[in-house]
Parts: sequence; C-alpha cells; structure tokens
Amino acid sequence: MLNFLPLAITSGLEIFVWMDYRLAVLFTVVLPLVLLIWAFVNQSEAIQRLLIIYWRVSCLLAITVYLMIAAVPIAFVTSLTARLLIPITLWFWVDLNEEIQELQNSPLKASFTSWRWAATIYNSIGTLVQIPFLVCAFKPRNQLLTAPFCNVWLDPPWLFKQIFHPDWPEEFLGFLGFAGLIIYTIFLVYFVLVKLQRQGRSATGS
Repeated sequence: MLNFLPLAITSGLEIFVWMDYRLAVLFTVVLPLVLLIWAFVNQSEAIQRLLIIYWRVSCLLAITVYLMIAAVPIAFVTSLTARLLIPITLWFWVDLNEEIQELQNSPLKASFTSWRWAATIYNSIGTLVQIPFLVCAFKPRNQLLTAPFCNVWLDPPWLFKQIFHPDWPEEFLGFLGFAGLIIYTIFLVYFVLVKLQRQGRSATGS
C-alpha cells in the first residue's frame, strides 16, 4: 500500500499536466486565434487591438515550450510569468476596455467576453498551481530530467517536438527558446521603462 501511494500521486500528476496542456491549447491558442480572425472579418478594431497585444504577450508560452524541450530549468519561471502576464494584459488597457464595453451586443462581443473571462480564470488558477513547481527552476538539468515532480511537465513539449520537429536537435530548439526569451525580455523592459511611462494604460497612446 505504501509503495502504491507514490505511483498514484505520480499518475495523478501526469493526468493533471496533460489536461493542463490541452486546456492551454484551447484557451491560449485555438480560441484567441478564431476570435482574432472573426474580429478582422467583422472589422472590430478594439477587439483586434487587444487580441494582437495578447498574442505578443502570450508568445512567452511558445518560448516556454521550446525551453522545456531542451529541459532548461528557467522554463518553469517563464511558464509562471506567462500565466501571470496574460490576465493582466487582457484587462490592463483602459481605452480598449471602454471601447469594447461600448460595442453593440453581438455574437463576437459575447464570445470574446466569455473567452476573456475564461482565459483570465484559467491562467490565474494556473499561476497559483505553478508556484510549487518553481523549485524545478533551481535544479540542475540532470536532476530536472530524473525528478518525476519536474520532468512530468516536459512530456507534452517532447511530444510537440516529435510531431513538429522530429529531426531537430533538442539543443538547437533550446537555443531558439533562449533567443526568443532574450528578444521578449528586451521588448518587455522597453515597454515597462519607456512606453508605459509615455502612454500609461492607453493602448493607442491617446
């Protein structure tokens, strides 16, 4: 019975992790992509702007996937950061919030509002869930690969690699992740230190 308990915990964690990745694909990739295309078709500029800003911020999730393929410990920091930034991004812009609120009721507005709340709740819960796994960011890579508590998060990215990059070395994909992280950090620092000071919470700067 005592030997069975760790296996049950590990199995439960695996189920949770795979469920989390499936929800991430739904809430952070599929639905916002559909909504962005829908907003362009309907020429809804406020929703377009907010979704474009969302994609710029949420690309940190893609960077995280590539870092996890190479089992880079900092991926656990970027994962938590992305989940924290996404809800902030969805509600930060005062002018876009007002424009969206003033839009006439429509299937697009209702769908976008539903997704925005769902994505906010999902990522807020995900932020809290990720906190205990931050310890994995401070483990050497060899321990990251052998500790079930940590390497269970690497399984879905490795499946992604098998499907989309079967012949690419893990080290090169990790390099792409690092390069993306450096560029992302530069733009984030520029936004916080420069653009935020100039335009505040206005997405248009007016």
